Amino acid sequence: MSSNHHGCECQTLSCRIEQETGVKITDCYQCGKCSAGCPLAIEMDYPPSQLLRMLQIGTPALEEKVLKSMTIWLCLTCETCIARCPQEVDLPKVMDFLRHESLKRGFENPKAKDIIKFHKAFLDSIQMTGRLWEMGLVVDYKVRSVPKHMMQDVHLTPWMVSKGKLHIVPEQVKDTDQMGRIFSKTLKKKKEEPR
Repeated sequence: MSSNHHGCECQTLSCRIEQETGVKITDCYQCGKCSAGCPLAIEMDYPPSQLLRMLQIGTPALEEKVLKSMTIWLCLTCETCIARCPQEVDLPKVMDFLRHESLKRGFENPKAKDIIKFHKAFLDSIQMTGRLWEMGLVVDYKVRSVPKHMMQDVHLTPWMVSKGKLHIVPEQVKDTDQMGRIFSKTLKKKKEEPR
């Protein structure tokens, strides 16, 4: 059984979040400023403050609801929440951890399929070139979304290429091998983690 440097037995999701991200869910005292300022709170099944409260309670049923929620996929990581939070609870970091955990456990919300496809296409672009390659991102996302989004917005492509918004050939960082090693090391570490 693992425990973090504070001696916390990491059986709850909240404790694992603290151990892996440094964010203390218990610091939230439910003022609601994160939910009030969130531009997507109205679209979420659980507003950010409620999601934090569910994590604080820490029952397996509530943790599963958190990991199956749309909230974690709708978060823009715009950091409005952390800017407004009197306790500086880093919700974007928490949401990133929860997205990864949701995928790892196979709990992803069925309504989030397109968001997850985009998320994976984005990471593929970074892994391949070391930076975002918009054309590769779009093609990867559309291939993952066949046939649903294949032809959506395709009429904009010539205009975007002519304006320099989409580059046919990607710009690459100097050491793409190092980027590959970073991804491999991270993926290996995540596979070795106990569920």
